[in-house]
Amino acid sequence: MVKKYPWWKALMDYGLALIMVVLFLPLFVILVILTSIDTGFPGIFTQKRVGREGKLFVIYKFQTYHSHTSQKSSFGKWMRKTKLDELPQLFNILKGEMSFVGPRPDIPGYYDVLKDDDRLVLGLKPGLTSEAGIKYRNESKILENQPDPLKYNDEVLFPDKMKMNLEYYHQLSFKTDILILLKTFSILKG
Repeated sequence: MVKKYPWWKALMDYGLALIMVVLFLPLFVILVILTSIDTGFPGIFTQKRVGREGKLFVIYKFQTYHSHTSQKSSFGKWMRKTKLDELPQLFNILKGEMSFVGPRPDIPGYYDVLKDDDRLVLGLKPGLTSEAGIKYRNESKILENQPDPLKYNDEVLFPDKMKMNLEYYHQLSFKTDILILLKTFSILKG
């Protein structure tokens, strides 16, 4: 069952993404040049992720790993810490593949194999931010400290994120989106 996508959400996504792309265009150019020098041309990372209705799409990020060594660069670590590596996802929003607020897009093998009521989250576009994304913004560090990161992700993190994403699905509103965006901005500022 796919929920009808709210008109206000589409308007907010396209309007805000367009404004941000125009405003940040000089920054995009600088970051593409710097990441290309740091990690190898073209400086943009692409990967297939699960989108709305379980359809795959290609997500864009600034590359943070050296293309030859597969090691995270020091510039890449800074990009990830500041979340600037996520800026190219504004183009995913303009293409209608993502939203500002929604479940973080995951690789195949998770959202695309959901069962029963959990499949409701597939009615949402993946987002740049979410309550689960905020709670687990340091997910890679959490997983690094686990003896079996994959098992911990599958048994602890993913089920908790699913619970939070289902709550968002049922409480979807303009107010909820604004609160999540404000929470995200306050965390990024701090």
